[in-house]
Amino acid sequence: MPLRHTGFRGNDAALLTFAEVDFQRREIERITQKRSKKVTIPIQSELLFMLEAEHAKRTPLPHERVLLNPLTKGPMSRKRIYERMLALGKRAGVAGAHPHRFRDTFAVDLLCAGCGIYDVARMIGDTVETVERHYTPFVPALRERVRQIMESGKGLESGTKTAHSPSSSTQDVENMAAGPVSRILSAGLLRRDGHSSGPRIAARL
Repeated sequence: MPLRHTGFRGNDAALLTFAEVDFQRREIERITQKRSKKVTIPIQSELLFMLEAEHAKRTPLPHERVLLNPLTKGPMSRKRIYERMLALGKRAGVAGAHPHRFRDTFAVDLLCAGCGIYDVARMIGDTVETVERHYTPFVPALRERVRQIMESGKGLESGTKTAHSPSSSTQDVENMAAGPVSRILSAGLLRRDGHSSGPRIAARL
């Protein structure tokens, strides 16, 4: 469950401690192992219920791991997580069900739900380029949403329709056209890096 609703790599899931789970804010905050990036992930309701139940049952210290090996009751290792995922996949009839598939599903679900590429990159502790390359190309919903936006008639031009009116002065036209751009710049939303589509649909268990 933590894999599916956090997008963590296997190692981050194995090393997650209760100190990194903020029940009051309903967030998980962790420095990722691979890229040393800080990620703050809202805890999904089902995962929150599981974490609260586990915390109430174990009353763990902050440094204790969230995931335990069900056989030894000791900390779960990355290797053991991998083995368990393969076993679950085999029972479900899904070949090669490694932990990274949950990360793929997490990222693609966010993209399909409307999250921007930058936001998804922040959530999974990866680069924008990686998200573009690995998660966006085969998400038809993204392309369809862009198509709808392009055809909606809303945008910079929607605020300048009166610019062609004979009664409008040149200064008025320039002010109206510059208005949306200045708002974007002041909000810090204009970015230099362009986005291209990127590749695979995450497999699900």
